[in-house]
Amino acid sequence: MRKLLLLFVLSLSITLTSAQEKKEGWTTKGNFKLLFNQSAFSNWVARGENTLAGNVGLNYEFKYSKEKLTWNNKVLASFGLTKSQSTEFTKKTDDRLEYNSLIGLRAEKNWYYSLIFNFKTQLAKGYKYSKDENGKEIRTEYSNFFSPASFLLGPGMLFEKNSNFKLNIAPATTKLIIVDRDFTLPKNAYFGVEEGKDMRLELGFSASLNYKLKLMENVAMENIFALYANYLENPENIDLDYTMNIEMKVNDHISTTLIFQTIYDDNSYKGFQIREVFGFGLNYSF
Repeated sequence: MRKLLLLFVLSLSITLTSAQEKKEGWTTKGNFKLLFNQSAFSNWVARGENTLAGNVGLNYEFKYSKEKLTWNNKVLASFGLTKSQSTEFTKKTDDRLEYNSLIGLRAEKNWYYSLIFNFKTQLAKGYKYSKDENGKEIRTEYSNFFSPASFLLGPGMLFEKNSNFKLNIAPATTKLIIVDRDFTLPKNAYFGVEEGKDMRLELGFSASLNYKLKLMENVAMENIFALYANYLENPENIDLDYTMNIEMKVNDHISTTLIFQTIYDDNSYKGFQIREVFGFGLNYSF
């Protein structure tokens, strides 16, 4: 939690500095969300479980554009916790830290020569939950900050119609996965990293799409879609990461948010990972 608070403080400091020292060619914008969910039951015949959940999120963008050069940057951070009556543990519902950077040099009309960089990790420890021989729930540490962490870097071509539609294709992208070697497992079962090692290097094809649209008055949708195929091992197993954010604005400071994310990465899990967050809370744009 201290890491999360530090991140938000640093991001806010960057925002204030940008506002005070705005330079030619730079534009910045950001959004901070605080969402709440609660379920409470008392003498409820149909039964139910008391739960309390909260999520905080930061979406900060800064862009440089001048003549033929464009440089798009985005920082995404989110963290969520839930506490239910049936377990003694407070569990994570969200944990994400991501930085995206895309540099483009105009080639023709809406096409740019590009260089993409992406970094992803988590902020806090992650656990696997099970039960002991007495039926009591226990947990085992499975992940942590920088375990895993991934870096993507690759040249390609960017098609940018406007600020609401961007498509980047990078056919020679290097991907580096870093983990804590103490977490690694036999048969490369821990994010594809060999047991006893702390990193894995890949070379492959990547594509990313960002598409924003207005569904109706005060309702906006953002779609973030990414693909990656590793040429060096099972290129037919394409990694997929899709996130849909829908924001239903009540006023300048209150909104309802729906987040849907699905990930397919056979190095971390043999199947689709799905995450949904729906909440009502505070919204601050800067």
